[in-house]
Amino acid sequence: MTTLLFEHAAFGEHETPAGHPERADRYVAASAALAGEAFGALVRRAAPRADKEALLHIHQAAYVDAIFAAAPEGGMIRLDPDTTMGPHSLDAALRAAGGGVAAVDAICAGEAKNAFVLSRPPGHHAPPARAMGFCLFNSAAITALHARAAHSAKRVAVVDFDVHHGNGTEEAFWHDEFAFYASSHEWPQYPGTGRASDRGAFDNIVNAPLSTGASGEEFKKAWGERLLPALDAFAPDFIVISAGFDAHRADPLGGLRLTEPDFAWITSEIMDVAKGRCGGRIVSLLEGGYDLSALASSTAAHVSALMRG
Repeated sequence: MTTLLFEHAAFGEHETPAGHPERADRYVAASAALAGEAFGALVRRAAPRADKEALLHIHQAAYVDAIFAAAPEGGMIRLDPDTTMGPHSLDAALRAAGGGVAAVDAICAGEAKNAFVLSRPPGHHAPPARAMGFCLFNSAAITALHARAAHSAKRVAVVDFDVHHGNGTEEAFWHDEFAFYASSHEWPQYPGTGRASDRGAFDNIVNAPLSTGASGEEFKKAWGERLLPALDAFAPDFIVISAGFDAHRADPLGGLRLTEPDFAWITSEIMDVAKGRCGGRIVSLLEGGYDLSALASSTAAHVSALMRG
């Protein structure tokens, strides 16, 4: 069984203002990192667009309609202080979610063991009814709930090691007994959510805030003692990873001190839970990571771990 890579030129075409950290060069750098001989065994597929039905697993219909209506034919519009749309942004956001949906379908059809969606814009800050934090649609949450809706994966989990808390995923899952969210993140940091005391309506949310300057060892302790045991106890039928690499020590937007081996470690640990609980079924989607070199090398470490299966 192999690892799938979903990619598309549209991910390099989503427009952001000059100087914006979530820029097209991110896709170029991460894609180049996966182009070498070591990644020759990846099965590469073009990410399709998600349909509105998939988006509605998470997002309110009025919000989805508003984003479609707002998409500009030229120029750029601002949806919040950090989040913009240009002429190619809607296509990219739909393909980010659609890559996750297609990855679930392929894995559940037995075509692969796991998948990575090399996409932008990111998604985990997008709650059901608004855009925020560079994000239009919550691709990871959409992916997880598609596994439930289309493939009878009753218990679905999103695990998130981005330096920022995925407030959108937490909000979407808060009242869903059969959806689980676990996150490590720098605290205090944008968006100001993700307290350890926030547990969800069904004890289905687990947060591990990390202090600015926290090391890889502290990261491993949080996952090893708190987040991974909670994930295993939830007994998911499918696992989705919000794979943000802005917890790297070189990242300009974060203050944690992770390195590439830390990302490889957490990937392998999540895979071990997946092997025991859901036949190894994992879809991972790119979230943050804003130092191009660190993003490239961290993505390579993550995907290498997925391929080792």
